[in-house]
Amino acid sequence: MEEACPAGGSPALPTKDRQLAGRGDTGFQPAGAFFRRLPALRRSEWVLIAYLTYSAGVAVLRPVSPTVRAVTLLTNLLVLACYALVAYAGSREEGLLLGVSRDWFPFFLLLLAYREMGWFALPYPGHPLEQTWVVWDRMALRGGLRAAIECLGPLLPSLLEICYTLVYALGPFAVAMLYCYRARERVDGFLTVLALGVLLCYAQFPLWPSEPPRTVFPGQDFPTYDTIFRRFNWWLLRGYGMHTSVFPSAHVAGAFSAALGMRGALRQHPWVWRLLLALAILIATATVYGRYHYLADATAGLAMALAATALYRGLSTFPRKKA
Repeated sequence: MEEACPAGGSPALPTKDRQLAGRGDTGFQPAGAFFRRLPALRRSEWVLIAYLTYSAGVAVLRPVSPTVRAVTLLTNLLVLACYALVAYAGSREEGLLLGVSRDWFPFFLLLLAYREMGWFALPYPGHPLEQTWVVWDRMALRGGLRAAIECLGPLLPSLLEICYTLVYALGPFAVAMLYCYRARERVDGFLTVLALGVLLCYAQFPLWPSEPPRTVFPGQDFPTYDTIFRRFNWWLLRGYGMHTSVFPSAHVAGAFSAALGMRGALRQHPWVWRLLLALAILIATATVYGRYHYLADATAGLAMALAATALYRGLSTFPRKKA
């Protein structure tokens, strides 16, 4: 039975239709309405979930050992289950402890993503990519780059090695600065840019099988000064390096993504992102000078950071639930 028409008004909608109209539900929902209906997860968490799903697919399709496949699938499934619980908790009321945990948990997942991609390494014949890339390195290093870096003795080489080590601390430092300046609500934006920059590199590793120049071309174009900082980095890479790929450089992408992410997250205090940008330039130089990466890797890493910034701006056009 239709409801009575109010005096002097238009016909009343049935109760169900009024409820749908009040919620804005129509046959063709706009993109904003779709994103508002997603679980209460942050943008950075959606990026991580997408990558872990991709990584699980790589484990299934790539001819890796059954152990690697099983461990990858189980690990990623557990992480996704954790995020399902986070989404449930976030849809109710998020406490301070949970919120702070979500600010820092992505750093653990980025490390996990790095280790997983290292498990996917497969033997491959020859080094065709490296033979091409090293030509550009020799042009740069022998054309004056190495001489310019070593003009002051071991001073600049030591500084570059220290900066290369610090790449792992840039993300936590940036989040700490956001805390210090009482801008914790901007942590997710920063983490989204950082995660996109790093994971865009990891996602491509299976497509570009390659080894670093320090192993493919041992002793060639190495730095003159073997500092204690360089020996520490070599020790670190012997235990935690990967042999899946070096292209694009996740070190360079992560460093520049941190700088660009903070440029957007903390514009009121530009010294932070400018410091990170200076460190990113030094890190990119260190990767080539120290023979950790090729010049092509570093350039591609910078491109991934710029792409991550552009992608974040695109994602920011969609409204989302507060998480």
